[in-house]
Amino acid sequence: MTAESRRIARVLLDSPLPQLDRLFDYSLPAELGDAPLGARIKVPLRTAGRVIDGYVVELGVEDDADRPLSEVDSVVSPVAVLPERLHRLARRVADRAAGSASDILRLVIPKRQVRVEKAWTGDSPVTAPDPEALAGATALLDAYDGLLDVLENHGRAAVEAIPGIRDDGPAWAALLAATAVQALGAGESSILIVPDHRDLDRLLTALAQIAPDETIIRYDSRQTNPQRYRSFLRTLEDAPCIVVGNRSAVYAPVRAGLVAIWDDGDPLLGEPLAPYVNARDAALLRQEQEESALLFVGHTRTTDVERLVAHGWLRDVRAARRVLPRVVLSTPQEMEQPTAQRLPSSAFLAARTAAAEGPVLVQVSRPGFSPSLVCAECRAPARCAHCGGPLGARHRGAVPVCGWCGRGARAWACPSCSSTKLRLASSGSERTADELGRAFPGVRVIVADSAHPVERVDAKPALVVATRGAEPLADGGYRAVVLLDGPRMLQAPDLRVGESCLRWWSNAAALAAPGAPVHLVGVDGGTARALATWNQAGYARSELESRAPLHMPPTARVALVEGTAAAVSRALIALGELALPPDAVLGPVPVESDDEPPRVRALVRFDYGAGSRVATVLRAAVVAEAVASRRGRGRNPRSALSVRLDILDPEL
Repeated sequence: MTAESRRIARVLLDSPLPQLDRLFDYSLPAELGDAPLGARIKVPLRTAGRVIDGYVVELGVEDDADRPLSEVDSVVSPVAVLPERLHRLARRVADRAAGSASDILRLVIPKRQVRVEKAWTGDSPVTAPDPEALAGATALLDAYDGLLDVLENHGRAAVEAIPGIRDDGPAWAALLAATAVQALGAGESSILIVPDHRDLDRLLTALAQIAPDETIIRYDSRQTNPQRYRSFLRTLEDAPCIVVGNRSAVYAPVRAGLVAIWDDGDPLLGEPLAPYVNARDAALLRQEQEESALLFVGHTRTTDVERLVAHGWLRDVRAARRVLPRVVLSTPQEMEQPTAQRLPSSAFLAARTAAAEGPVLVQVSRPGFSPSLVCAECRAPARCAHCGGPLGARHRGAVPVCGWCGRGARAWACPSCSSTKLRLASSGSERTADELGRAFPGVRVIVADSAHPVERVDAKPALVVATRGAEPLADGGYRAVVLLDGPRMLQAPDLRVGESCLRWWSNAAALAAPGAPVHLVGVDGGTARALATWNQAGYARSELESRAPLHMPPTARVALVEGTAAAVSRALIALGELALPPDAVLGPVPVESDDEPPRVRALVRFDYGAGSRVATVLRAAVVAEAVASRRGRGRNPRSALSVRLDILDPEL
């Protein structure tokens, strides 16, 4: 370096402002010493008159020492928390979603913990799995046609998990644990993604039986800040490990040889913060970048995954010998009987017979005693007089309570007919348990829902009334499964309601013991047939075929553009230069809010091939509006334009 040259650091600022989502050049003073690539630093932001955090992305030497540059204020830590592979992934994911890379990094890089960092050595030993455990994992994976080949050649696959219980846990958890041990045996790290904490605990239990403890790295929001930072630092090392976590763990900076996602249709895998990227999409981009193996495992098949299977992007992997649940559909004659309002005779007899031998699972749609009440005279929904929220009863004879504001309605009167009498409109988990307790005298009844979490039940006779997704494991599996409230579940205002119901029912049916009956009550049509024949992939294909003529997701991508009328208009004009189809834009329509000036919303449908161009144009529009807003009106708490790609179907 000559006397006229100087060291330059190209820095990514940790800021949510869209106009700052790029690399900035800063001069690196000699007194700060070396700043490693990926290190945390503090730099001045002249436009804001303050010092903010950032990451060193590139280092170089510049001969033009006369160019005015601000100097790096300080090096916060020498630890390279942003390796080059993580920055490339964050940049690519953000560009696809028309968002900021700093918003992606905020999900994966925890706050610095000085004590944890000082105690970290960064040289964890390489630990191989036990040969016996590795042999068992290989034997389990060999039961799936082509799965070992996918793992060895770093391919991509949609895997239909075998339903049932294995080693006192769900069979899918044993499958994912086996894939991770197989990758560990090849000297590679793996990332296992599950939707919620119940699935996480079950997967950790399965891993603890076959994987070395020091290789299992838990990464989820239930950890304390020191625990999370300790786990993150371990993922920076080269020693192979198994990262297990929820949606944000898909960005863990390990050199992954495998990324596997369980139940990708669960909405919990969708990030609720900007730029709202689903873990499935992030995993696809990561696999393309790192060429690791990629698995989508589930009892059902989402339309998103089925689209990739149809295009040949994913390989369809199933078990060589499929042992499927025995699903029984209630007949129309049974449902016409006056006593079969919720439980037809065949399901009642099956439950009574099975309850004498062991636990019986009864799945219901909602928790509580009676989630909703109606007027006993005109059947109008009972609403709170203060906020208009729905009234419900916590138990029989209780004062109705508003589900929104929590106020009691002691002197309720129907605004339509002035009646003061209420009627139970639906049955929740507690009311169902109350009714079944009277119908099955002498049998213990267990309620499992959000208010009464239950992880496991023993093999003794019992009726387990659980809401969807809260079903506990049963020792040896349930002797019978009864799926209630199917028609009510299918009435939800959701484009993917059939797909969601099939996932809920399939996951519950997978908990049954071998040969145990699974009764689906009151449902017919394509969804019921898909469950009865265990052909969830066929149902996903039919859904894709029905959506294709309408250009609805996932056959096409959809972007939501919201802001002031002028800002949305300018963004749509810019999109018009991309020669999108004439019916690509829906709207704009007014948004109900008290904002001034009023805001409007538009939807833009486009093909996957046009995704990068659409994202680039929309991101440029967001940056332009943010800059204009700051110059014209100072600091605006809400941007004049916001963009969200790949919105959830209910928002359509």
